[in-house]
Amino acid sequence: MINDLEYSIRERYQQVRNRIAEAAAGSTNAAKAIRLVVVTKSQSLEVVRAAISAGINIFGENYVEEAVEKIAALNESGVEWHMIGHIQSRKAEAVAGNFSMVHSLDSVKLARRLNGFCTTIGGILPVLLEFNVSGEDSKFGFAAWEEEHWPKLLPEIEEILALNHIEISGLMTMPPYFNDPEKTRPYFRKLKQLQEFLKIRVPQARWSELSMGTSIDFTAAIQEGATLVRIGEAILGPRRKIEVS
Repeated sequence: MINDLEYSIRERYQQVRNRIAEAAAGSTNAAKAIRLVVVTKSQSLEVVRAAISAGINIFGENYVEEAVEKIAALNESGVEWHMIGHIQSRKAEAVAGNFSMVHSLDSVKLARRLNGFCTTIGGILPVLLEFNVSGEDSKFGFAAWEEEHWPKLLPEIEEILALNHIEISGLMTMPPYFNDPEKTRPYFRKLKQLQEFLKIRVPQARWSELSMGTSIDFTAAIQEGATLVRIGEAILGPRRKIEVS
């Protein structure tokens, strides 16, 4: 029997999926090619369990400790956990051991750390390179706001590409925050342009994924080429964190 929490999450999830399908009609990607990462930051175990029961199987977390506690407590098979927040190098081991994908690889140093732990584990970790396309000091990522400087990114990217246990799968960005999604569109467009540049200059990597767009602006992101969108409260409701147990 479906409880009220599960029912409301299921309803909101389907509404977002419908909006994704509408947005995809005006993009180069079919709706089925766009993956929805449901962000569980500061959400309780009760909410995440209800989301799993509602059929959601890809979750994104911003904070390593919070995510690891949830992953251990839930112990659900068939669920993917994506790391979407900034990663401190000292937390690389926990990331390598618990996540299906990293959206926020922002330095060669972190790449080496992740690669080392993945080598020990014996697996390959798909990663997205995070790029700062706005120039905001508060944003993480490789500096990519000036197109004429894009060639300077290539040596670091090639160094990451040479690592054997992480696999570059695409790009991610966090644009400035605006209430009007049209104001974020230029930043999504710039990331798409950077993707095209890298496909030509570093063809040996797989640049297929674009992680961009949140609850406010995901339709614009999809229209500009997003393949992964990160949506939290629009599906799970307001954050109401309780202690993980």
